[in-house]
Amino acid sequence: MHTKTTLYQEILSSKAAKKKLLAILLDPDKIVRGGLEILAEKINQSPATHLFVGGSTMESVQMDDLILFLQEKIDLPILLFPGNPSQISDKADGILFLSLLSGRNPDFLIAHQVKAAPILKQTQLEIISTGYILVESGAVTAVERVSQTKPLPRDQFEEVLATALAGEMLGSKLIYLEAGSGAKQTVPIEMVRLVAGNIQLPLIVGGGIVSYSQIEAMYAAGADLVVIGTAFENDIHFFEKK
Repeated sequence: MHTKTTLYQEILSSKAAKKKLLAILLDPDKIVRGGLEILAEKINQSPATHLFVGGSTMESVQMDDLILFLQEKIDLPILLFPGNPSQISDKADGILFLSLLSGRNPDFLIAHQVKAAPILKQTQLEIISTGYILVESGAVTAVERVSQTKPLPRDQFEEVLATALAGEMLGSKLIYLEAGSGAKQTVPIEMVRLVAGNIQLPLIVGGGIVSYSQIEAMYAAGADLVVIGTAFENDIHFFEKK
């Protein structure tokens, strides 16, 4: 298991060294249990630097079993990417403690976090405060449905930047620009460039990325960590097609 106190410092060090990071996002509800061995093999063969687990309705008991399996097979830090407090597992290395800054639903701004705080206090998870910003992507995403919030318009660059800056000023350790699971379009490249050029925090970008060229474009625009989810779910050979 990775040292729990160093995950964020490693991300900061990578940013300072201009070393780009890549996370594979695994939704436990979409994983076929009989395919876990081959899934682990493909992750080990990929350029991934982190695993994110969550984003579904799965309860933590099943999450524990999945994370323990992944830790046995894969030598990458595992960060929870929870949709609600029921998905907290103390078996992971850390958690992206998300606040949905793009929406105005208090449940996802602070209420879920209040419920989660006493649970997290009892774990050794490294807690990484993350300002989460949903950007319109041409489809109604799972985040929009579950949170009952609207994404920020993809042509409102200044509003997205102001939201990212507010997250930074409020004390977020990461800013996450998200087009959403199943997005038809990625976060606009120029938006990534604008935000990356005006915040000091590491920038995560995910949603709608389906090719290596898009990953490279996000890196070139200033993303420090790119997240691949649906593309890998749909094709575990994704990383072999570089």
